[in-house]
Amino acid sequence: MKIAFLFRTSPHGTSISREGLDAILAATAFCDPDDIGVFFIDDGVLNLINHQQPELIQQKDFIRTFKLLDLYDVEQRFICTESLQKFKLEDKQLILSCEKIDRSLLIEKLNQTEKLFTF
Repeated sequence: MKIAFLFRTSPHGTSISREGLDAILAATAFCDPDDIGVFFIDDGVLNLINHQQPELIQQKDFIRTFKLLDLYDVEQRFICTESLQKFKLEDKQLILSCEKIDRSLLIEKLNQTEKLFTF
């Protein structure tokens, strides 16, 4: 994997996560999807919770757009098991399937990439 996109922040309140998702989709136009990895850690796991209602805080609902990663063949997706446990999240609550890995392995994979973009 050459390019990694790391989501560390919660999805609403700023546009950071939405911009990260846009960056991934743009990268698929220039890179082989096999060269792209997407990682979720800390508050970043909150980006994947299904059935959010951001319109209640006058935010756009972009969470469903994460499903486009399947359409664009971005299959290297990883989520931190410790972060899932922290928020008591289960697979059935997530909008996107990701490989669950521990924090140290996640960081090891990030260190092996050529470029890292953090959102």
